[in-house]
Amino acid sequence: MDVFTAIDKMRRLSEEGQSFSFSFMSYSYDRKKSEGIVQVRHARLRKQNRKEHNRFSDYMLNYINLDTLENGSCWQPLLLTFNNEELELK
Repeated sequence: MDVFTAIDKMRRLSEEGQSFSFSFMSYSYDRKKSEGIVQVRHARLRKQNRKEHNRFSDYMLNYINLDTLENGSCWQPLLLTFNNEELELK
C-alpha cells in the first residue's frame, strides 16, 4: 500500500471514531536527529491547532496515542506501516 492511500484510510477511520496502528521513523528537523522507529498501537488522527502550524505542517500528520493520551506528530514521507502493513512512497 502506498503512503497516501494509508493516510486516506487513517482519516476515514478517525472520522468514524475507530483507531489504527502505525509506525514511522522519527525525525526532528530542529535537532537534525532521529530517535529511531516509533510504533503506535492505537491512534487516531487529530486536527492541527494554530500553535502547531508551521511551514512544514502540510507534510506532517497529527495524532493522539490512545494508549498514553499523548499528542504526537510525524512526517508523512517517514510512515513505515499502517495496521501492520508495510508502506511504500510512490
